[in-house]
Amino acid sequence: MFDQLGWGEISVLLVLALFVFGPERLPGLARDLGRGVRKTKALLRGMTDDLKAELGPEVGDLDLRSLHPKTFVADLMRDDDDRPGKPVPSQPLRAGEPAPWDPDTT
Repeated sequence: MFDQLGWGEISVLLVLALFVFGPERLPGLARDLGRGVRKTKALLRGMTDDLKAELGPEVGDLDLRSLHPKTFVADLMRDDDDRPGKPVPSQPLRAGEPAPWDPDTT
C-alpha cells in the first residue's frame, strides 16, 4: 500500500497530521494506530493458522501468498520461456542422422 510513497509525501502527511490533530493528541493517535496494526496482524496470523489447521496436513505447507491475485496474474503474464521446468526444444535432425534411441525407455 505504501510502496509508492516517498519521504517527501510521508513528511507532508506528518506535517498535515500535526496541524489537523495538534501536538497534544498526535502521540496518542500514533500509539492507537500501532495497536490497531498489531491487532490486525495477529488476527490475520490466527486466521491463517486456523485455515491451515482446518484444511489438514495435506495443505499445511501451502503458501497462501502464492494465491494472491496479483501473483496469479503475474504468473499468467510471464512468457512461456520464463516458466521453470519447461522442456528444452530439441534441434532438428540433420540429413542422414539417426534418431536418438534410449534402450532404458523401451
